[in-house]
Amino acid sequence: MADGTVGAAVAAAVADAHPRITAHLIRVTGDWGLAEDCAQEAARLALETWPVRGVPANPGGWLMTAARNRALDVLRRAGVERVKLRELAVLALTGPDRTAAPGGGQEEVVDDRLRLIFTCCHPALSPEARVALTLRTVCGVPTAEVARAFLVGEPTMTRRLTRAKTKIAKAGIPYRVPEGDALAERLPGVLAVLYLLFTRGYDADGEPAFAAEAIRLARLLVRLVPDQPEVSALLALFLLQHSRRAARRDAGGDLLTLDRQDRSRWDRAAIAEAVAILDGVRSAGPYAWQARIAACHATASRHETTDWHRIARCYDELVRLQPSPVVGLNRAVAHGYAHGPAAGLALLAEVRAGGALDGHPHAVAAEADLTARAGDRVRAAELFRQAASLARGEAERRALLGRAEREA
Repeated sequence: MADGTVGAAVAAAVADAHPRITAHLIRVTGDWGLAEDCAQEAARLALETWPVRGVPANPGGWLMTAARNRALDVLRRAGVERVKLRELAVLALTGPDRTAAPGGGQEEVVDDRLRLIFTCCHPALSPEARVALTLRTVCGVPTAEVARAFLVGEPTMTRRLTRAKTKIAKAGIPYRVPEGDALAERLPGVLAVLYLLFTRGYDADGEPAFAAEAIRLARLLVRLVPDQPEVSALLALFLLQHSRRAARRDAGGDLLTLDRQDRSRWDRAAIAEAVAILDGVRSAGPYAWQARIAACHATASRHETTDWHRIARCYDELVRLQPSPVVGLNRAVAHGYAHGPAAGLALLAEVRAGGALDGHPHAVAAEADLTARAGDRVRAAELFRQAASLARGEAERRALLGRAEREA
């Protein structure tokens, strides 16, 4: 098999399995550094072995087994007590823990990755450390990308991540899902982590496996805390967004906006499930409002029948709860469809006045769209080209250039 093909197979398997392997080994060994080293060693072994023996039928399972075997070898050489070695061997054979579900039967309610998320969200860590550690360990974002997100160098971010992991070890932070008040305290951070994970998979150039994993973990969390409406709302939001995945690109792989998507390709079963979940949510929290907005889009038979007035009202509530520039940007777009492009441009100008959205491609693209609908297509084409020059991914850049060509 060609080295390039094997390398791509290893990269895909590692992207999918690495966070899960790391979470599993952290639980079993209690050693964060060892877990990460063994996961990396498994990837190295795959690069050596797969070109000779072929890519295994279950690449992720192969990597998990290789990483566990490496952990066993390291612990044996370190003279770790027999009870820890026996625990690792037994867990390697029996798989994930099974906990009694709220409804009674034995179901997998808590898994390693969910435990890891709660650990990363411990209040002993600073908010910045929680996000950075989550991005690196739970979402599998390379350290260099995490560093860019925080506008620091990679060595600086490496030191911050090391300090956070050391603090977890020294403080004896338990690797488990807490109960009672401690669970309620950490739940908002956990929901934010799942949102990050889903977004990483749903972005234009994202990896779909991350979005699917976020949905799986959200389902587990709903079963764990069924009385928390924002958890259910987040699951509904994920399902509604993910239902459109198959229709988001054309035959050439370019992104399609909602008005150009083939709605017959949307996952109607996922939409129906999400709407049913949302019908039982009485929350006025941010995820509930986002889910209601997504439901308006998902249940419209055509783009022209979208209930933009309801969407605009939902954004009015959301911006009150989360007065961020991005929410304000989306609110301006919604009002532009509900009350005309002039209303949208006026709100957009207010949001951009503080400079928070300078250089943001979506802000420029929103202005371009509103300008086009106001009738100035020449100016709109110029703005779409400007947005394309600011785009962070190739798929997004091509989509914006395509829109510029259509307006020119």
